[in-house]
Amino acid sequence: MQMKRRIAILGSTGSIGTQALDVISRHPSLLSAEVLTANSNASLLIEQAIRHQANSVVIADETKYDTVFNALDKHGIKVFCGEESISQAACGSNIDMVLTAMVGFSGLKPTIEAIKSGKAIALANKETLVAAGSIVMKLAMEHRVPIIPVDSEHSAIFQCLQGERSAPEKIILTASGGPFLHKSIRQIQEATIQEALNHPKWNMGSKVTIDSASMMNKGLEMIEAHWLFGLNPKDIDIVVHPQSIIHSMVQFADGSVTAQLSIPDMRLPIQYALTYPNRQDLDTQRIDFASLSRLDFLAPDTDKFPSIAIAYDAIEKGGNIPCAMNAANEAAVQAFLENKIRFPQIPIIINKVTNSIQHIQDPSLEDIYQTNNTAFEMALKMTTN
Repeated sequence: MQMKRRIAILGSTGSIGTQALDVISRHPSLLSAEVLTANSNASLLIEQAIRHQANSVVIADETKYDTVFNALDKHGIKVFCGEESISQAACGSNIDMVLTAMVGFSGLKPTIEAIKSGKAIALANKETLVAAGSIVMKLAMEHRVPIIPVDSEHSAIFQCLQGERSAPEKIILTASGGPFLHKSIRQIQEATIQEALNHPKWNMGSKVTIDSASMMNKGLEMIEAHWLFGLNPKDIDIVVHPQSIIHSMVQFADGSVTAQLSIPDMRLPIQYALTYPNRQDLDTQRIDFASLSRLDFLAPDTDKFPSIAIAYDAIEKGGNIPCAMNAANEAAVQAFLENKIRFPQIPIIINKVTNSIQHIQDPSLEDIYQTNNTAFEMALKMTTN
């Protein structure tokens, strides 16, 4: 019988975090939400902590500490604040698995600290491996810590590889194409924030949704797949699949291709990671193959979506360049969401930063932090010019 798995959710108020809590609530004998952390959404964090009877919470925004403490102290829930407390909470002796659902580079440090403390990682923060894949995977091996992917594409690959004794020949990452798949270059150049946030298939946070609109998310996922599954980037293909039924595929040496299919629902890969290696019941919509009239596939248009080529170039250069690319993307997306730049400027800024940053072939963790800060500031300056 599987013992109850105690979960720390880093980023519980975000899209992945809220869906993870939904999964946990459906399997109270198997899962418990022990630690919840949030950046600044105090009201939702308080509500989640009480509903799920969390042991402790962390609010990164220190100005919200009193509000959270006053609401939760009477419930016997411990309250901490500040970014450092997030890393400490992930390492507690009452934690079996850490779900890293924080957005962006901020997820790197607590993930590393959790790995060092021997916690299993359910990874929903792709930027961690994009920025410091070599360091993170080496640490995971040293500490014998499993990293189970939560992104739907990487979960699909992970599921396809279960029970296989042969290494894959190729990985095929599927992409919905985002809201601009059928738009012209001119229409994309004039895209509004609201249009970019209008994803046709997935309900995600604003940063991830903009990455989907630019297709930088596929570039990030390609780099993440490279580190998770050990394949050369040239053996990781991207194919646009608008229906988002096939979540990714694996090709083997004999030409066989294995795919994972489901109706789009992020709770499925979240639950698979939290309950691995067992599958549990989930009220997802089932595929009706008789009424599924077609599944379409097409190559991504790199003229419309140059971010894909930028990502392949970054991982080919290696070292700290993917980290710089990620930081520049975070800054550019932030500027776009604040209406400071137009949508087509995002890949232009990223390209300028990655071509300007000092290349370090074998970066230390300190180098990664410095690269992230430098690249982010370089990109921010470009958004104000």
